[in-house]
Amino acid sequence: MSARILLIEDEPEIASFIVRGLREEGYSLEHAANGNDGLEALQTQTWDAVILDWRLPGQDGLAVLKQFRERDRQTPVLFLTARDSVLDRVNGLDGGADDYLCKPFAFVELLARLRALLRREDRRPGAVLEYADVKVDMVTRQSTRAGQRLDLTAREEALLAFFLRHPDQVLTRTRIYESVWDERYDGVSNTLEVHVMELRKKLERCGPRLIHTLRGRGYRLGETE
Repeated sequence: MSARILLIEDEPEIASFIVRGLREEGYSLEHAANGNDGLEALQTQTWDAVILDWRLPGQDGLAVLKQFRERDRQTPVLFLTARDSVLDRVNGLDGGADDYLCKPFAFVELLARLRALLRREDRRPGAVLEYADVKVDMVTRQSTRAGQRLDLTAREEALLAFFLRHPDQVLTRTRIYESVWDERYDGVSNTLEVHVMELRKKLERCGPRLIHTLRGRGYRLGETE
């Protein structure tokens, strides 16, 4: 799946609608129906993004978010709530949310906001990204494999950095393209395939294949097929 999403929502119809819709889009969804279960899931598992209701049984969404932010300031969180006053929005964003969407909502807008949050997360800088014998220094912009410098274009470096941030995950073409190129993927262009092929050639001059094609699913960075 393209990303692991945690939905914390107590209204069964809304939760079912979101879970079904996002799974159809290729996301991996888990659902918690109250604040206590949601907080436990946040504290015990790793997520690519969180969709969080405010009014929840047990601890409310703002309390859950504040506790989560004490240990994780990076994972993007989207507040999805009927609380629509300006003060509510300010409190939600100041409480640690990255975005805020009011109910009732259009699913296409929820999807677009989620994509934007995931793109932002994918571009989050880090000092050094590495997997196996491959390294990308995000400060000096140098890429190496087995100690040998890789002569990468700017786009190839961005593509490699994206793979290094998501090792051993199945990444769909749509997610890769929309994250690295920051454009909607039309499903027709072979731009991504060409860049992956060139990146592979440069990596494989210094070692075995690391970027594997999964027919009909996408790509995966890993040491084995």
